[in-house]
Amino acid sequence: MVKIPFFLALSTYFSFGLLFVFGHVRDFFRKIFDFFHFSSLQGYAPICSGQEDFIVRRLYHRVQDCFGRPISSAPDVWFDIVHRYSNDNNKTMRRTSKVTRCLNLGSYNYLGFAAADEYCTPRVIETLNRFSPSTCSPRVDGGTTTLHKELEESVANFVGKPAAIVFGMGYATNTATLPVLIGKGGLIISDSLNHNSIINGARGSGATIRVFQHNTPSHLEEVLRQHIAEGQPRTHRRWKKIVVLVEGIYSMEGELCKLPEIVAVCKKYKAYVYLDEAHSIGAVGKTGKGVCELLGVDTADVDVMMGTFTKSFGSCGGYIAGSKELIQYLKYTSPAHLYATSISPPAAQQIISSIKVILGEDGSGRGAEKLARIRENSNFFRSELQKMGFEVIGDYDSPVISIMLYNPAKIPAFSRECLKQNVAVVMSGFPAVPLLLSRARICISACHTKEDLLKALEVISQVGDLIGIKYSLPKKLDKQHQEQGPKKLNCFMT
Repeated sequence: MVKIPFFLALSTYFSFGLLFVFGHVRDFFRKIFDFFHFSSLQGYAPICSGQEDFIVRRLYHRVQDCFGRPISSAPDVWFDIVHRYSNDNNKTMRRTSKVTRCLNLGSYNYLGFAAADEYCTPRVIETLNRFSPSTCSPRVDGGTTTLHKELEESVANFVGKPAAIVFGMGYATNTATLPVLIGKGGLIISDSLNHNSIINGARGSGATIRVFQHNTPSHLEEVLRQHIAEGQPRTHRRWKKIVVLVEGIYSMEGELCKLPEIVAVCKKYKAYVYLDEAHSIGAVGKTGKGVCELLGVDTADVDVMMGTFTKSFGSCGGYIAGSKELIQYLKYTSPAHLYATSISPPAAQQIISSIKVILGEDGSGRGAEKLARIRENSNFFRSELQKMGFEVIGDYDSPVISIMLYNPAKIPAFSRECLKQNVAVVMSGFPAVPLLLSRARICISACHTKEDLLKALEVISQVGDLIGIKYSLPKKLDKQHQEQGPKKLNCFMT
């Protein structure tokens, strides 16, 4: 848990307070000026209104140049960022023909498959020529090819489950699956920092939703015990079904799920475990099989295993793996399977080929080398940032590394200063993260060389000194952090 010093929290609240006050003042004068202008929509309610619209107009537009930067090359270790400019105070951005070659610290290219690969790329091109870019049909009509069947078998074998089903979009895998797994009369208990796709899927299910403190099995047990005793609201009947939703690696924190403890609690109270491995599958574990392999959890103890192909596999789409009965049920009921266009055949081939490389079935040892390198790169980068005095959250072995900024003014300052020195980073602020916990999120790749990481560290250190975000005292870390398994980092200020 991140503990923020009083003065830092106070200054952050003050900064946001100024932004909100000036934003509402500008909105007040905007209403006055708009009153004297004729509108063809008089009598209509505003189509864009509410707190979200206010945040976009008065907060996001100020720093829009730090987000959504277009690229004009593959998202490899180094990529080309297209320059933009604005003539209306960042309300709209216009592209130029100028590009800058930057070090990529933002893409989820964990194993380096997003760029051309000697094994994957020729097979993807061959598949494109044979099957075309799209099936132009849902799976139940004309959208199932031999590749889709092969892909589902490969995924099931890779994650250690009897069967799997694949979808064309990772986000929709959660939002379309959860409503058909559980409904009214069911109880969903979700980690407080779960991804938006899980949140929206849970809301769409109609089930009762309760939240437990992030990655805290003891609080999960309290919530389970309380709501099992109380039963359903008003009627107090037994719950039809209880599902606990967690992630393998939390995408904004870089923390590993305490899966062994959570599985033990769920077994005790007969609750199903739904594990989202979007950021962990392919990236952690001795052979890349995710947090179950890394933490020594039997995949038979995880009832529903979800993951995406957009990170470690350099493709698109997502999957659900589980029992044969579960997968057969989803094929009959999931709207993402029944109504959405099936995953593109070239994308399916990319996943199949990358899994073969990871498992060494391509006849080389590149997969094992990639897995060893991403672990070494992630642990080296994390430890060096800590030595410099940055406040870093997350666990060792996780390729997601978050540097805490706190104050909203630090977001554009960090992003723009890094870009000036050809380092591209991803920024996260409210409402994507809690109000006080703005951060820079760095994603490490197996393809980053030692020279790449040293350059990034040098630039980040200079920028950190410039804008004043080295909140922790520099400290020496012993080697056991890198040699042992993942360890939780307690983020605090002295």
